[in-house]
Amino acid sequence: EEEREEEAEMHHSHTYALYMPSKLNIGNPHPDSVVETSSLSSIMPPDIRYQLHLPQYTIDHGLLSALQLESIVYACQKHEVFLPSGERAGYFIGDGPGVGKGRTVAGVIHENYLLGRKRALWFSVSNDLKYDAERDLRDIGAKNIKVYSLNKFKYGKITAKNNGAAKKGVIFGTYSSLIGESHQQGKYGTRLKQILNWVGEDFDGVIIFDECHKAKNLVPSGTGKSTKTGYTVLQLQTHLPKARVVYASATGASEPRNMAYMSRLGLWGSGTPFPEFSHFIQAVERRGVGAMELVAMDMKLRGSYIARQLSFYGVSFRIAEVPLNNSFIAMYNKAVKLWMLARAAFQAAASMIEAEYHMKKSMWAQFWSAHQRFFKYLCLSAKVDYTVELVREAVKHGKCVVIGLQSTGESRTLDELEKCNGELDDFVSTAKAVFETLIENHFPAPDRKRVTALLGQDFYKKEEGTAEKKALKRKRINGFSSSAAKRQHLSNSSSEASSSESEDDLPSLSDDSSHYSSDEDIHKIFGEPSDSEGERMTFSFSIPRHWDKAERKRNKNETKSKNKSNPSNGHEEVEKKPTTNHVVTKETKENASDILKSLDCVSEQAQALKTELLERLQTLGSCLPNNMLDELIDSLGGPENVAEMTGRKGRNFWPQPSGGIITPTPSNNGHNVNSSSILTSSSPHLLFLLTSSSLLQRFMDGEKNIAIISEAASSGISLQADKRARNQRRRLHITLELPWSADRAIQQFGRTHRSNQVNAPEYVFVITELAGEHRFASVVAKRLESLGALTHGDRRATESRDFSKYNYDNKYGRKALELVMKSIAGYDSPIVPPPKNYKGNFFNDIKQALLGVGLITQESGQAHYQLDKDYNNIFKFMNRMLGMEVEHQNGLFLFFTDTLNAIVQDAKRSGQFDQGIVDLGAESQNVEVVKSKDFPVSSGGRVSLQTVQIERGISWNDALRIYEGGSIGSNSGFYITITQRNGKNMAILIIEYTSQRHRGPSTYIVYRPNTGKQLRRETLDELKKKYKRVESDEAEQWWCKHYDASFDQCSHRFWQGACVRGNNGCHIGRRRRMYHVLAGSVLAVWRTVEEVLSLEGGSKYKMQIVRLKTQEEKRLVGLLIPSICTTSLINALN
Repeated sequence: EEEREEEAEMHHSHTYALYMPSKLNIGNPHPDSVVETSSLSSIMPPDIRYQLHLPQYTIDHGLLSALQLESIVYACQKHEVFLPSGERAGYFIGDGPGVGKGRTVAGVIHENYLLGRKRALWFSVSNDLKYDAERDLRDIGAKNIKVYSLNKFKYGKITAKNNGAAKKGVIFGTYSSLIGESHQQGKYGTRLKQILNWVGEDFDGVIIFDECHKAKNLVPSGTGKSTKTGYTVLQLQTHLPKARVVYASATGASEPRNMAYMSRLGLWGSGTPFPEFSHFIQAVERRGVGAMELVAMDMKLRGSYIARQLSFYGVSFRIAEVPLNNSFIAMYNKAVKLWMLARAAFQAAASMIEAEYHMKKSMWAQFWSAHQRFFKYLCLSAKVDYTVELVREAVKHGKCVVIGLQSTGESRTLDELEKCNGELDDFVSTAKAVFETLIENHFPAPDRKRVTALLGQDFYKKEEGTAEKKALKRKRINGFSSSAAKRQHLSNSSSEASSSESEDDLPSLSDDSSHYSSDEDIHKIFGEPSDSEGERMTFSFSIPRHWDKAERKRNKNETKSKNKSNPSNGHEEVEKKPTTNHVVTKETKENASDILKSLDCVSEQAQALKTELLERLQTLGSCLPNNMLDELIDSLGGPENVAEMTGRKGRNFWPQPSGGIITPTPSNNGHNVNSSSILTSSSPHLLFLLTSSSLLQRFMDGEKNIAIISEAASSGISLQADKRARNQRRRLHITLELPWSADRAIQQFGRTHRSNQVNAPEYVFVITELAGEHRFASVVAKRLESLGALTHGDRRATESRDFSKYNYDNKYGRKALELVMKSIAGYDSPIVPPPKNYKGNFFNDIKQALLGVGLITQESGQAHYQLDKDYNNIFKFMNRMLGMEVEHQNGLFLFFTDTLNAIVQDAKRSGQFDQGIVDLGAESQNVEVVKSKDFPVSSGGRVSLQTVQIERGISWNDALRIYEGGSIGSNSGFYITITQRNGKNMAILIIEYTSQRHRGPSTYIVYRPNTGKQLRRETLDELKKKYKRVESDEAEQWWCKHYDASFDQCSHRFWQGACVRGNNGCHIGRRRRMYHVLAGSVLAVWRTVEEVLSLEGGSKYKMQIVRLKTQEEKRLVGLLIPSICTTSLINALN
């Protein structure tokens, strides 16, 4: 019990603090309440030296608020500093949606324009935001500054007459236009060259990177490639070292790796502790979130960063878990069995044709990617009915609803339209289409056409051009171009054009397969075809050798001959198309005939597997759900009631009862259709949608009370209950599909919570009770935690505000998963029992389920099980778990979370749990700095090692004063333990807690003589199990005895007479504690601190950031240094 109290000694306080500029005394207050994380609010920014040149009218009339003026001042002040590399320092505006980043950056441009720097560059995510930029400049009194669109310029000199002779003003461009190139190479062949020519190499004007998170992934993790956007943004900064750079984004650095393009912040490079960005990344990622928290605070301390956001006062958040009905569970379990059968069939067919490594790698990448998408669509479909009821109820009670998702399933609809010549008998089942596409396109059946072509027998010449004809045919279907073509993305592309198929933003599961470095790995992960798998499949097949000896010998001889005649071809395979005058010898014909016979044999068996899979899918398809988005819109009254802003071009709709349907033309959107536009048909067709801007206006005017948005519509639009809009109903923002990154999550959440709103929105995150779907919530929880730590200085800032329990991808989650997998495979003993309510043999059932999804394998004839080499990869585990039957995945997930909880509790007991930023010294405790030692650092700042003493005990006289001043309720008073320990009783004081917000059974605040006021309130029933009520006279002797002894004795010594840690090593239960806190420019001495912590304790000591307030109201925030490390650290800093 005493140790649990110590766990609470370092505790979390309120995450946010109300924000007001601390060192700027000009300007009008911001129109809405703004907050800053408590961590950043503990850091004071530098003194202001810069003198603003903006017109006094702008300041006095509130065209820019005090908050916005503060950002402008600090940005301009930072721009007067040069980094040791010779480049001008940049500034990072991390304000959240609604604070007014647009006006702030317009103010920076105007300030510099008035000082003679007449040219500026402004990059953002959408061409439409150019009009917002013009509005922002106009609103702050800078309407004379002209804004040009980069993409409107011809590739040539910008100051030339054919480009409008633009000699001054702002060039506004998107990140996709920044990386644009002309087909004709030349002096101005790229937009980058064009811009560099316009500004000149000595350019010292402003460059704004608005929504700069779009430049991320310059240094991606794993095997990913750098984006061309990130690279070009870095190149622009490198070519213009004197430019005044401003980074602006609420989500600028969801991970430290994504900060690589922010080269002007001075966090790495010459004159810093990190010579290269790679060194910075290694240090920060090694020490985890605690290190990331330091980065944000250090940037604010140096005047490089500011981050405020609208107060979330009045905003409510909740997660709704949708219960599953029996019919859905039955359908889901059937789908699971079919996917397990499909996996065995894919594996068997690949073995039949002796597929080589790269083919297998590609096949399994496609298989698991489709597997993920399929079950994601099933999860979504389970939410439709619940969501419809939620929406109807909200509208009935005077609210309007915004529904956020990521996928539209449009490409699957287009695939079906192509197959059916533009006529559909029913809404498309997106899940079924995903599965069907996988089997049709990626099942490993031999391609006879390719083999015969290689042999010089052009049996399929008559089919030449078929693909092109199909493409043209598809293009004609309802005016749509091929969705397959739309889905081709270059790895170095960062096009900002809205994709109508946002499901392709899912991370490709080819990442899974990229880990498989050999055929052995493939078999290790997926297992050899076993008898048990064959029985489950109920297929009958043999595995022939389709290449006979003569064929293999011929191939070998041909290779030798080619290598001899052309040595350079030794490592290349050049596939030549057979020419019309190809000479077919008798030997070639015989070999070809043998090969084709063998090929036909294998092909027949592989095709049989493929055909049976497709037949089984058709059987299952009748109960698979339709396209969720179309069904949702249809259930809510159709496009007459719903403003769909998802980026897709059209949707299915049913014919009218008379048998007619509305002609799909872009102009009608289902409204005001005359009789001439009615066709007779009994099947659903595709309806073109209006543009998002017109639908947005209808929603804001109150014509439609329901809006559906996707990631494609999540940047730059405002859907809040604006005071200037007709529709001022409270917004209910329902998130059906969590975005894959915090970048998108923050953008989408910020659409309905902005400045100038009548009321705050209500957020509901809908997830099913399927355990595997926690995977999707977990992805966002991890990103939100990381984002909050880095861009707001406190990881809890963007937990939004109910996600923390869904974050499993951390060191504790990975350790728990490792234990779970090892215990199920029989390598280790479980640390928790299996779920109590599970029916059946838990470990045997789960073992078979894990075999079915490839997370454990068993070699044929072997009794032992092997673990997948990525067995402790949380996301892979949760993704694959979706492919298990409902009862199995829920049982496994419960077992995993129980194991995780046990590990976290153990980490807390051992003092190793990473809590983020914590507060030292609770309410009523005396905090005093008893010693301070300062050290100068190379960057010009200082760090100080503060020794802090916290007195937390309560004397008997103080306890009496608390009792007499707060004894509300008949049960308040002094209590002692029912049972003595070592001849002693524990005395406590309890006071009934009263609050207008509090509902339910009464709770009590507990005071102890040694540790003071406890953070955790308890009920009377809990207390009476261990304590009994006594008069104050009886309590006094035990209270005083414990208070006096706790000055220099730990609880173990007091209660048990001895402590295993010795006289001085244990501080559990002592009323006086000493801490050492390193404050100031900690990042500047990072490597020194790292070396000392590693030398003294290896990875034992974590980066723990603490915050405290002394008796003199002085705020202190810094890094907690273990006592054992202080001497070494002082020596190193000296």
